[in-house]
Amino acid sequence: MMRLLLTISLLLSPVLALDNGVGRLPFMGFNTWNAYYCHIDESLILNTAKLIVSLGLADAGYEYMNIDDCYSEKERNSAGDIVESSTRFPSGMRNLTDRLHDLGLKAGIYSDSGWFTCQLYPGSFQNEDRDAKLFRDTWNFDLLKFDNCAVPHDEVIREGMIGRYSRMANALSALSKSTGRDPMLFSLCQWGRLEPWLWARRLGHTWRTTDDISSKWSSIAKIINQNSFHAWASDFYGHNDLDILEVGNGKLTNEESKTHFTVWALMKSPLLILTKISDATLQILTNKEIIAINQDPIIGTGVTPFRWGYRPNYTNDPKYPAQYWSGESQNGTVIMMINVHSRSTDLQFSFSESPWLRLGRQYAIRDLWTHTDNGTFVRGFTARAVPAHGVVALLLQDAGDEPAGLEPKCAFYEWWSADWCYDHNRVQAPNPNPADSEVFWNLRAMDFVYSASSAFEYLLRRIVLIGLRRDYM
Repeated sequence: MMRLLLTISLLLSPVLALDNGVGRLPFMGFNTWNAYYCHIDESLILNTAKLIVSLGLADAGYEYMNIDDCYSEKERNSAGDIVESSTRFPSGMRNLTDRLHDLGLKAGIYSDSGWFTCQLYPGSFQNEDRDAKLFRDTWNFDLLKFDNCAVPHDEVIREGMIGRYSRMANALSALSKSTGRDPMLFSLCQWGRLEPWLWARRLGHTWRTTDDISSKWSSIAKIINQNSFHAWASDFYGHNDLDILEVGNGKLTNEESKTHFTVWALMKSPLLILTKISDATLQILTNKEIIAINQDPIIGTGVTPFRWGYRPNYTNDPKYPAQYWSGESQNGTVIMMINVHSRSTDLQFSFSESPWLRLGRQYAIRDLWTHTDNGTFVRGFTARAVPAHGVVALLLQDAGDEPAGLEPKCAFYEWWSADWCYDHNRVQAPNPNPADSEVFWNLRAMDFVYSASSAFEYLLRRIVLIGLRRDYM
């Protein structure tokens, strides 16, 4: 009954972040799954951890060493506890976490909200309190990744996903209160089911937004597309998790890897690596200027799209996701532009398009990949010959008023009206013609197409609904 009351209270409460002392910023680290699957043991974990330190990745912020599925025996012991594999972890989990902590790292462990994990090792359903104590107090882990497999029958659990994940969230919270220790960072791995960006921040610190990633551009583009519609949800103590980084893996080109890393970082996703390190991938993963935005202690929100570009705004297209994004940071406005095409192209935007830029001002622009100051620009910026599937990441800082006398008088015009921009004497400033503003007229054309297509879609849906109603009359 108490657990039911806690769940009902959770469902009725405002959507507030779980501010319990951990997980304020997106966590960074290493995860074993995509690299090694079930082929893990304590030697591999320790050797990888030492590499993370020696390569400078720990200094760059990658502090969590997370062990995924397959670390335990197939059955619990007679006391009901999960037992680490005697062959793969003969020294015990506490010995392992002690050694990881001695390296200056934190340790993460894995379990599941169902009867079993995804590889059919013991899950935590009906053992949440016991497992929370084992993971945190006995084994001394700092993070728990909680998966979504082997779900109990409805007649057994009689709860939805929120209720199922609440069980472990409540167990972790109760354990922290009883021991006085910081709670574990709680990472929900429910694959984006049931809109977790609306509720998961009440329970944990990160939540998966999509199905599993793979190391190919089509997977990266699909995840970018899916997250374009709820990128707003990340903030302090609660972050969309776009899944493990595949930087340098599979057939991803260097440009695709840079885009992949940039999007994950600037959207404020956790950054979990698993790659075989090369000089090129190490350069990507340790880009201090990109990481600084992901780990910004002043601004918790990430970038969101202000223009889709190739497709009309708000188009759901896994092949051609939104191209133009912006967000705040403690040091200025962040702009991200993605080339979604398989050929190089120019990418351009107007300062009037981002909500975080002021009209009538000019901006100094810094490139976060070339690490160069590109000068001061007025009203817009064009990046030339952006490589196929490449990215441009910029930091814009206010550089004062724009020069006097610029035309047109208003940088932004409503596309539907020629009577939008006036001076104080009611004198209208004319709209720019196509020669003055290619971007403006491109945007106007796209808005028209989108509006027309939306009207057509609405009409079509009404016709279908009328037909359906007749079928049921």
